[in-house]
Amino acid sequence: MKSAVETLNPTRVRLTVEVPFEELKDSLDAAYKKINQQVTVKGFRKGKIPARVIDQRFGRGAVLEEAVNDALPKFYTEAVNEAEVNPLGQPEVDITELKDGELLAFTAEVDIRPTIEIPDYSGIEVTVDAVEVTDEDVEKSVEQLRERFASTSPVERAAQDGDVVTIDLEAKVDGEVLPDGVASDVSYTIGSGELLDGIDEAVKGLEAGGEATFTSQLKGGSAEGKDAEVTVKVTTVAARELPELDDEFAQMASEFDTLDELKADSRKRLENMKQFDQATQAQERVLDELLKLVEVPMPEKLLEDEINTRKHNLEHHQLGQMGLDLAKYLEIQGKTEEEFLAETKEQAEKGIKTQFILDELVNKEKLDVSREELTEHLFRRAASSGMSPDQFAQAVAQGGQVPMLVGEVARGKALAVVVEAAKVVDTNGEVVDLSDDEDEVVEAAAEAVEAVTGEAEVSEDK
Repeated sequence: MKSAVETLNPTRVRLTVEVPFEELKDSLDAAYKKINQQVTVKGFRKGKIPARVIDQRFGRGAVLEEAVNDALPKFYTEAVNEAEVNPLGQPEVDITELKDGELLAFTAEVDIRPTIEIPDYSGIEVTVDAVEVTDEDVEKSVEQLRERFASTSPVERAAQDGDVVTIDLEAKVDGEVLPDGVASDVSYTIGSGELLDGIDEAVKGLEAGGEATFTSQLKGGSAEGKDAEVTVKVTTVAARELPELDDEFAQMASEFDTLDELKADSRKRLENMKQFDQATQAQERVLDELLKLVEVPMPEKLLEDEINTRKHNLEHHQLGQMGLDLAKYLEIQGKTEEEFLAETKEQAEKGIKTQFILDELVNKEKLDVSREELTEHLFRRAASSGMSPDQFAQAVAQGGQVPMLVGEVARGKALAVVVEAAKVVDTNGEVVDLSDDEDEVVEAAAEAVEAVTGEAEVSEDK
């Protein structure tokens, strides 16, 4: 076999391959064997039909087509290896010559991973929010805990803010009751804002047995977005009673003996949460700065496929689960289709560029993924997917996605290296140290990368 490579642009090549006919022998033998198992010729046992009879009855062309289809992947792979290119996706193959007994010639055009130069990134500087927990933050956290331990008791008076009412609802549009517009025994806390606009004003002042009618724009269901005439009937009114904020409450609601200890723990937890948010912010901003430093040619076919994948997943998975189509989603978002496609393209480009750069950093820094790191990442991904670790691991293995998970961890490690080299300061001018727990930093970095890359998973096919 002879092959040559022609660079069409920084992200695409054309391979030209010539195969002497004798190198097709194994594929021709396999073609005759396959056809033998598929056809019947009177006078011959199945699988024992001579090659000359197959040629006469079914045509030599059918055999050649089967042999070429069998041989092409092998010779394409050999040509890729000889050219030392990293193909992305499937090639566009064109058979340019097929002479029986003499020669097979074909060309294969394919996107390739571009060559990327990683410049010095040690000068990256970013600013992140300072970790500040106020007394007000602590009080709010404790108050939320207090709300969870609230009790209710029926009252014989008009409903007011903070009360829990049990209500029946009926929604009409154009005078007709909607098929999904009736609900009974709905529990609602007045002032929570969890139901329809206008419901608080309608039920306040009503006693058990009272009803009111109001107009509200529906937030979901068969008539989403339309104005409906809603009738609400109150069946019960209950007052919420909050426990006293004292040491007894602390003992009931936590493992602490005093309210002061509970508040100190709340402050510590809030600090940890804000530190995690700060680290995520640092990783995202360092990544943005890194992307600005590196020029990355964009493979057009790969970009087109990624845009289509993102659009498909949004329409058929996310929106489908919400009962929306793309047109309705864009209406809610206040976007045109052109704006949506432009945003999707920008996100796809950023995701692909991020993968290219971090993959190059993985090679440059010689970063490996240990079994422990992969296992930890698998556990986190399983938790976020709602599956058990065993179920998730089985699904990953069956889907051949282990290399994808390895890539996610490796890119997280690459980003962590860049973050470690960068200067990160908070809004108070204090230097932020993100190196306390290396495993947590890598996992957080992997999450930051996943948030950018989304559906993108740039695969190399040979």
